[in-house]
Amino acid sequence: MPKPLLHLNLKRKWFDMIRSGEKKEEYREIKPYWNRIFGQANILINGRYYHPTDVIICFANGYRKDRPEMLFECTGMKVSKGLPEWGAEPGKQYYVFSLGEEIQLPEAVECEMDDLPF
Repeated sequence: MPKPLLHLNLKRKWFDMIRSGEKKEEYREIKPYWNRIFGQANILINGRYYHPTDVIICFANGYRKDRPEMLFECTGMKVSKGLPEWGAEPGKQYYVFSLGEEIQLPEAVECEMDDLPF
């Protein structure tokens, strides 16, 4: 069974920092929308909750059909303060996603769950 994908859009700066390996975490504000998706320390995808380590994160830059995308292992999720150099406001709590290795796919494959080989 393929692993589910969590789709997150990023500004170019954060996208590039993650791709280069400089940024090892991604943040989402604690707001009602994200509370619904990341409730109970799990991630809601297509009506089902998954443990964060069972999810692949598909990062995209922009909304065009041909936008750049990349896949990363999610090694954990917690509520914590983020690092200002990685985009967090000092002292503010976030949903923090710890990123593992980038998953390399053929260029022709987009971030669609049915196309993934795992």
